Amino acid sequence: MARKTSKTARASVRAAQGGGTASLNVLGEIKLLIPLNRGRHAYIRNITTGRTPRLATDSEQFVEEIRTLVEAGHGSRIRAELTALAEANPDHGWDATEKRLVEAGIFES
Repeated sequence: MARKTSKTARASVRAAQGGGTASLNVLGEIKLLIPLNRGRHAYIRNITTGRTPRLATDSEQFVEEIRTLVEAGHGSRIRAELTALAEANPDHGWDATEKRLVEAGIFES
């Protein structure tokens, strides 16, 4: 008998299949940021921990989750995804989210 999938996993799959900013690109690379609520929240696929928490983009938890990904060597990938989200959805505040992360010193070497 197949196991039931979690609510987070189901929402992650729905986000990948539906919303204007697809969660998968043509090469099949999985996106680390899945936008929700017009940029107010996001699922963050943390491939270092195997978890996908849903966090408010203006919260300290969001900053710390991004920090763990950057420390694992995914900083340029995160910045590229933030830039792509800001271009695809200019009214969702992804540029402000990136600015907050820069001000927090997340992307510094």
